[in-house]
Amino acid sequence: MKIITLGDEMLRKKAEKIDKIDDEIVSLSRKMLEILKSDKGVGLAGPQIGIMKRIFVVHIEDDEERVFINPSLLETSLKTVKFEEGCLSIPGVYTDVVRAESIKLQAWNEKGRPFTIEANGLLARVMLHEYDHLEGVLFLDHLTEIKRKKLLEKYEKIRMREKA
Repeated sequence: MKIITLGDEMLRKKAEKIDKIDDEIVSLSRKMLEILKSDKGVGLAGPQIGIMKRIFVVHIEDDEERVFINPSLLETSLKTVKFEEGCLSIPGVYTDVVRAESIKLQAWNEKGRPFTIEANGLLARVMLHEYDHLEGVLFLDHLTEIKRKKLLEKYEKIRMREKA
């Protein structure tokens, strides 16, 4: 499994609900956490590795690894904050993104148990970023058209240098 990058149409599709949490899904969540660590990320969603299932994993330094299966966003705070974001599917591009400061999300873990989590700060931001991937939304979509265009130009320059 490898991370797909900007330009791949799968990143723009909505992920499908997981009907059964079985050994295959548990194995997938473990592989996703391995990819996340090896690529030094903090979150990874199924669509980013070409798996169109509603699953994402999060691992922020000094915090536990978390698996979210079939997540539902229950609440977002009215208060927003601006913070720099990047994406494993858009390597080398970082910019400030405005998101809700805190959220409440419900999901199932890899043991098939439902849970509800309230989060703020970096954890909330990462969860929102990964949830967006399940909806076919990228962090660039939260930017103004001018800023998005500049970042896409920067990304194309990075890709051209890598190909050279």
